[in-house]
Amino acid sequence: MSYPAASGAQSPASKPLRVGIIGCGKIAINHVHALQAIEGVEVSAVVDVDAQRARAFADAYGIRHAFDDVDAMLSSGIEVATVCTPHPAHEANVLAAARHGVHVLCEKPIAVDLDQADRMIAATDAAGVRFGVVFQRRFWPAAQRIRAAIDEGRMTAPITGSVIARFRRDAEYYAEPWRGRWDTEGGGVLINQAIHHVDLLLWFMGPAKRVFGRIATLAHGEFIEVEDTAVATIEFESGALATIHASTTFDPGHGVQVLVSDRAGNTASVLEFPEGTGLTDVWSVGDEREYRDPYADAFRAGQPFDIPIAEIHGGLVPYHALQIAEFIDAVRNGREPVVTGREARKSLAVIAAIYESSKTGMPIDLAATRSAGANAVTTAA
Repeated sequence: MSYPAASGAQSPASKPLRVGIIGCGKIAINHVHALQAIEGVEVSAVVDVDAQRARAFADAYGIRHAFDDVDAMLSSGIEVATVCTPHPAHEANVLAAARHGVHVLCEKPIAVDLDQADRMIAATDAAGVRFGVVFQRRFWPAAQRIRAAIDEGRMTAPITGSVIARFRRDAEYYAEPWRGRWDTEGGGVLINQAIHHVDLLLWFMGPAKRVFGRIATLAHGEFIEVEDTAVATIEFESGALATIHASTTFDPGHGVQVLVSDRAGNTASVLEFPEGTGLTDVWSVGDEREYRDPYADAFRAGQPFDIPIAEIHGGLVPYHALQIAEFIDAVRNGREPVVTGREARKSLAVIAAIYESSKTGMPIDLAATRSAGANAVTTAA
C-alpha cells in the first residue's frame, strides 16, 4: 500500500507532545529538523554517552534538557523517543523506551540479529507502545509510484526483481571506530547501505521464502573485517525470483537500482542516484513509457557522482520528515505506524540469511526465522 499524508496535528493551544532523541550523531540532525517542524511537538530532551556532545547538540537546537543517561531522559516526562545510535545499541535503547512506556522510532537496521529484533518487538508489544523503524526511502515518490501501481492492479504481483547497489566507500568513511566491524556494525554493505533497497524489494515483491548468498571482502580488507561485496538470490512465497548484488568497491559510485517486473512484462524501477535522491529511471507499465539516463546527464554536466555523506543525509531530510511525521500521527491517533518493527524485521531476516548461507554454503529457509525468538539465523561473522 502507498502511504497517505499524516493527519491529526494538534493546535498550538494543545499540550505539546514531548519527544526525546537518543544519540546525537549525524543522523540525529535529520530527526531534530523533522520533529521541530511538526506542529504541537516539542523536542524537550536529548541523550548521548558523551555528555558534552549532548549539551552542544541541545544548545544548537534550542532543546532544554541534555542527558548522558538514557533512563534519566526517558523518565523526564517525554512521550516519544527516536533512536539515532549505532546499530548494536538499538536493542538496549528500544527496550529502555518500552520499560518507561515511551513510544519509540528507531533508525535502521532494526537490530544486528534476529534475536535482538524479536526481543524489541516483544517488549514494545508488552508495553503497549508504538514501535517504528526508519525506512525513509519508502516515501520517495518514485517508490510510492511502484507500490501504487501494484496496489491498483496496473502491475500484478512481480515475478522477478533485482537490487543492484554500486557504492563507493573508502578508508576515511570507515575511520569511525564502530564502522566495518562485526561486533559494532553487524555487517557491511548489506546491513549498513543496501538494507534500504532490500526493504524496497520486499515491499514490492512480498514475503521471501528462501535465500542463497555469498559475501566477501575483496577490496577493503586493510581497514574493514565485514563484507564489501555480496551477491544473493531470493525465492519468494509467490514463486517469484530476485537477485541482489551490492558492493562498496566502485569508484565512482553509481547508486542503487531496485527493479521489478510482472507476468505481463510491466517493468518499473527506482534509482538512487546520486545517493540520497530517488527517481524513476525505468517505467514501462501498460501504455506508459518513461526512460531516463541520469549517469549520462551527470557526466555531461560535469556533476560529481559521489557526494559527501552530509549531503546524502541532507537529501533525505524531506523523507525522514515524512516518516517521522507519520509516526507522530500514529502515536496521536492510536494506530500502528506504516513501518512497524515486524515490517522492518523482514529485510534483516533476508540479510541475516545471506550471511548464514555464505557461511554454510547452503540455501536458508526463512520459515524457521519468522516466529518471535527464532534463533536459526544471526549476523555472526
